[in-house]
Amino acid sequence: MLAKAVHKTYMKALKVAARIIPIPRPTLFSGADSAVELCDAIGLMNIGKLLIVTDKPLVEAGIVGKVERSLSHAGIEFVRYDGVLPDPTYLQAEEGLALYRQEQCMGVLAIGGGSPIDCAKVIAARVTNRKSIKRLAGLLKVWRTPAPLFAIPTTAGTGSEVTVAAVISEPKHHQKTPLMDPKLVPLMAALDPTLMTELPPSITAATGMDALTHAVEAYLSNNATTETDAYATAALKLIHGNLLAAYKDGKSLKVRLNMAMASYYAGLAFTKASLGYAHAIAHQLGAKYGTPHGIANALALPLVLNASLPSASSRMAKLALLTERGDRQWDDETNAKAFISYVVDLQIALGIVRTLPAIQTEDIPALAKNAVRETHWNYPVPHYLTRTQCEQIFTQLKG
Repeated sequence: MLAKAVHKTYMKALKVAARIIPIPRPTLFSGADSAVELCDAIGLMNIGKLLIVTDKPLVEAGIVGKVERSLSHAGIEFVRYDGVLPDPTYLQAEEGLALYRQEQCMGVLAIGGGSPIDCAKVIAARVTNRKSIKRLAGLLKVWRTPAPLFAIPTTAGTGSEVTVAAVISEPKHHQKTPLMDPKLVPLMAALDPTLMTELPPSITAATGMDALTHAVEAYLSNNATTETDAYATAALKLIHGNLLAAYKDGKSLKVRLNMAMASYYAGLAFTKASLGYAHAIAHQLGAKYGTPHGIANALALPLVLNASLPSASSRMAKLALLTERGDRQWDDETNAKAFISYVVDLQIALGIVRTLPAIQTEDIPALAKNAVRETHWNYPVPHYLTRTQCEQIFTQLKG
């Protein structure tokens, strides 16, 4: 009873904080070649040498080189750190920080998906905060303004270019440790569809489901507001209208930009409304087994929605109507189940696996314990699950 009372009070405090703490937004450039506009804007700021934070596949694809040419044209010196891996660890952030200091950089430019952007956020925070990453993890622990930070997302999923969070893994115990602070929002970001047209269908699918999960969990959150509902609704409409098209043929700049905007809107929504069990479960799968975050979210979302039916049917019913799977003549439960079917059908259409055999039965109790703990102390979900219920979800995911 005492634990429940403390938890309830904590969730109310988070709700108040989300409404009164000012959350900045990046100056946004969007559309074809908006990355060039961003580079020109950085050049006007006369910041100094930049540390580019990215990954090797983007270098090999020529995407990083395209941005680097724009930086050179704008008269900006830079050095590249391309050691970021999926689900970045403390080690990669510290390597990037060491290069930043060695080269006497004055700002950070992230190029990539959620992993490079999150890693760049941690590097920028470490530049000015003389604390370990472990001590920066948590809520509002980035006391000093990070180094100037800019972002060019090359996927449409995480929304990290607009969020207050950076997720990084502590590798020894396979734990993801989020840093959450308004100071982590980049100064500027560019949503450039020309950098996304070569994304493989599998990456398009995974990142698109990540954006969908952000929007859905934000919409179902107990901390949802009229503002966050508007952003979540906009994101869902764009995903519904463009994700399959991007998956089947991603050459359309319009479709790619629509998905980038969907990711951006979903990021705005969950930054204030927060997330839920799908993300808590996905974080455990990513940290323990290296499961790509979007895939883990796609796997968990329908199971979490089904477990949340008793408390979230009316809200899910609205999502069914929004995605053209519901009927106003049906009751809320029927519409809610129709929306869950929509999510499953979308998952199948995108060629995403339905189970994750990598899950080990002996790991499930600890995975469930960590997912429940993460949710209970971070996410204002509409329906709280017991550890046993969470274990059942992991068992279903194992197949």
